[in-house]
Amino acid sequence: MKLAFTKMQGLGNDFVVFDGISQPLSIGPQLAKGVADRHTGIGCDQILVAEASRSPDADIFYRIFNADGSEVGQCANGVRCIARFLFDQGVIQSREIVVETKTTKMRATLEEGGMVRVDMGAPRLEPGEIPISFQRRQPRYELDLGSHQVSVLSLSLGNPHAVQFVSDVAVTAVEELGGLIESHPLFPERTNAEFVEVVDRETIRARIFERGVGETRASGSGGVASAVAAHLAGLVDNAVKVIMPGGEMLVSWEGEGFPVLMIGPAVTVFEGIVETDSL
Repeated sequence: MKLAFTKMQGLGNDFVVFDGISQPLSIGPQLAKGVADRHTGIGCDQILVAEASRSPDADIFYRIFNADGSEVGQCANGVRCIARFLFDQGVIQSREIVVETKTTKMRATLEEGGMVRVDMGAPRLEPGEIPISFQRRQPRYELDLGSHQVSVLSLSLGNPHAVQFVSDVAVTAVEELGGLIESHPLFPERTNAEFVEVVDRETIRARIFERGVGETRASGSGGVASAVAAHLAGLVDNAVKVIMPGGEMLVSWEGEGFPVLMIGPAVTVFEGIVETDSL
């Protein structure tokens, strides 16, 4: 089967986007892995599939597949790209779009200069909502990684995050520690792992180990989780610049019970046709 696709990126976090509304499309773990393979497929961190809305208060539904074929419920860099894609393709004419995934709804607004602002909703902090296998919410969760003992702040933005504060993110063993945290038994659905260095009260640096992907140049939800965690720890103010290897984004959060806002770029790289039978 031949499928039209668009390659997009947000802060170096790259995606293959399919329009599942105008073309027949059935995608599962094996096809997702084939598309994402950087040697024999198109190559990407994640696959995004736009589908018809499943609820009256959303304009679109979209599915997210990691490079390992697993399907997840949130990708904030992805929601910026899917919003830009839908507008540029003429699927939706409004510059404000309500996007639904299997775990959350978000409102994306296309702004000038290729930037997209996203209302991510309120972060979820209770153990059962993250999920993490604790009966009661803790300020920090202690993880035994065998060779390391680490303390993380955990939350959900429609996907789970475990944030660790470090003194120098540049020398942190992200691949080693990230993999151990991602698969720690306290996280029944695995978790994304963020490593955060606080520069000042308005700036943090973050490296992200994305669940099912590995370390990425950036992650929208990972950057947001990093800023929220730093705010919860009393280390930053309401508005924070998050610096990641792939670029910078802005995050604003008033505190518990309030929605968190993110602003970042969404860029179309190229368009093409893929023969799925060869993947």
